[in-house]
Amino acid sequence: MPLTRFVADALSVVTICLVAVLVLLGLFCIIYSFYFRNQIHGQRLVQLNYFGGPWIIRITYIFFSVWWGIGEIVRLNLLRRKGRLLDALSLKWQENICKCYIISNLGFAEPCLFLTLIFLLRASLQRSGTLSQKWNARTAGFVLLYCFPMFILQLVVILVGPKYKDDKHKLKLPSYFIKTSDTKDVNVALCAYPLLSTIFLGLFAMVLTAYLFWLGRRILHQVINKGLQKRVYTLIFSVSSFFPLRVILLGLSVLSNPEKVVFDAIVFLAFLSLLCCACVGICMLVYLPIADSLSLRSLQRDIEARRSGEEYNDTISLIANQSPSSPGRNSVASANRGSISFRTKEKDEASGATFVELSLFSPSQHSSSPPGSPRLVGWPMIPPAQQGPEP
Repeated sequence: MPLTRFVADALSVVTICLVAVLVLLGLFCIIYSFYFRNQIHGQRLVQLNYFGGPWIIRITYIFFSVWWGIGEIVRLNLLRRKGRLLDALSLKWQENICKCYIISNLGFAEPCLFLTLIFLLRASLQRSGTLSQKWNARTAGFVLLYCFPMFILQLVVILVGPKYKDDKHKLKLPSYFIKTSDTKDVNVALCAYPLLSTIFLGLFAMVLTAYLFWLGRRILHQVINKGLQKRVYTLIFSVSSFFPLRVILLGLSVLSNPEKVVFDAIVFLAFLSLLCCACVGICMLVYLPIADSLSLRSLQRDIEARRSGEEYNDTISLIANQSPSSPGRNSVASANRGSISFRTKEKDEASGATFVELSLFSPSQHSSSPPGSPRLVGWPMIPPAQQGPEP
């Protein structure tokens, strides 16, 4: 018993530390999301508004992850030992906490976590729907609506299932099908996982995993960047492997009693699998899209600065090449003061001189010119061979 309690307490401490890391990661990504929104509206980067459209659903995904992590802390046996936080509660209240944990995590937090991840992936296939706030509200409503059947099933297992444990019912279920806690220790109620709850969660995971594969195939057909392809593969592999793995491990937990080391190890591995899935989802669907969008902002600034530099160099070259004897200068340039840029360079076959054509960005100039009129001729540029010695 001392060795069993030591292993259980050690795994509980590691669980608390990992949940704390998850909470810190979630808080950082929430602050990062608000910073990104401030950059979009503060600097008027309307082009990046598409990437910041599903920011409410991203924060909702983090919220469900933190909710699930707090529930994993509440069910720990470490808090129910003598002199600990939940020691003052009666045995009946500890059993109710285990029931609330099953309904909260297996019936609400985990299904909503998976559903929110699916909707965030679907958002990448939409071109303009995520720009509106209605998409965020509608998506949050769909997540709660699709999670409702799972919540009702878990509620039925907890409230109605114990009635079929008695001998007076024809359909008598074994205890591990509906057992939410073990009270062999008269002072502590150890939380367990009913097999019926795990079966319902497994069916839910199978349906959404199949849909995830179909959705991921559509996304991969539209992604042309190898880096984004790797991200999509990583996300699909992690979700489709870690979430079903958790369901399998929770199903295997009924083979051992909650006071055994094997039970604690299986439950910890199940916790670790979904923790990895949640962290990968936060990184791939919240942090990396925002980081990529902010890098696009820097790239946009570099392009604008490069264009300004090129326009300045073109203006300097234009002034340097001008000559008082340039033909057509006063007649054309003074007639229309539009923006001037170099367009083509052609060589006269008779004299060998190079002429630069001017493009005047004025709609009236192009529209007023009749068809078949001669093109505008700029100033001659003397070839190097014909230039005389410098004075």
